[in-house]
Amino acid sequence: MVVFAGQGDIRRSLALLWRIPAANSERTAPGPKPALSVDVIVDAGIAIADASGISAVSMREVGRRLGRTGMALYTYVPSKDELVDLMYDRSLAELPTAYATDAGWRPALAAWMRDYWAFCLRHPWTLQVSQARPVLGPHENTMLETLVGILYTTGLPARTLRRVVGTLVNHVRGAAQTVVDTRQATAATGVTDDAWWSARSAAFAELVPDFAERFPTVVRLAREAAAESGSPAESGPPADAERPYLEQVATDTFDLGLAVLLDGLEAMVRRDQPLAGRT
Repeated sequence: MVVFAGQGDIRRSLALLWRIPAANSERTAPGPKPALSVDVIVDAGIAIADASGISAVSMREVGRRLGRTGMALYTYVPSKDELVDLMYDRSLAELPTAYATDAGWRPALAAWMRDYWAFCLRHPWTLQVSQARPVLGPHENTMLETLVGILYTTGLPARTLRRVVGTLVNHVRGAAQTVVDTRQATAATGVTDDAWWSARSAAFAELVPDFAERFPTVVRLAREAAAESGSPAESGPPADAERPYLEQVATDTFDLGLAVLLDGLEAMVRRDQPLAGRT
């Protein structure tokens, strides 16, 4: 399920995201303080999404969680479209906004990427919010401001940094999605990873007996990687028994990809040093 941001009323959505007083009924109305608020509703939506996924979020379900009817929420949030935008932006407020660059941009950038990685795993539903259309909320922009602030200390030109931003964000989100999928696969299919691979390995060996001859380099990679890791087979016992093997592979892939990206960025900085300088 992919969710595209900005499907609600433009002015109302932006007013709610930026908490412009005219956007909701809790602004100037005299009398007792409202029992509900935009923030309370958004927090309830986030809690539902964290527990059951974004598909479980509806105005009715949020209302039920708050002991209200779904209709009672519409005074504060016009529809689920605006609610998802608000949930996504509010969740990003968890991310740190300051990273010391005294030791250089590289450790600061690595820390930012690891924090974003952890955020994605805490809120896997955010990975379903497409990056094709930004929410344009304050916390989404704060996240971008933080990342760009670190990258500017590299001295690289703006035209390069704009593409680097997308590369880094895509790496984190893509690797995190694999971990999330691995965690959800058993529940979604009713079949464990071990059972899935065991069944297919037996059938595969019978139905494709010439696999090694047809794909020798693939087989070589699997065997050599298993030998280097000390496992009897590529799908051998995980080093961390608390995490599924495939989740560990995805995490290792994130770590290696992070190192490769940072090395590549550092090479770009050194190449451009005569023009841009280094920080």
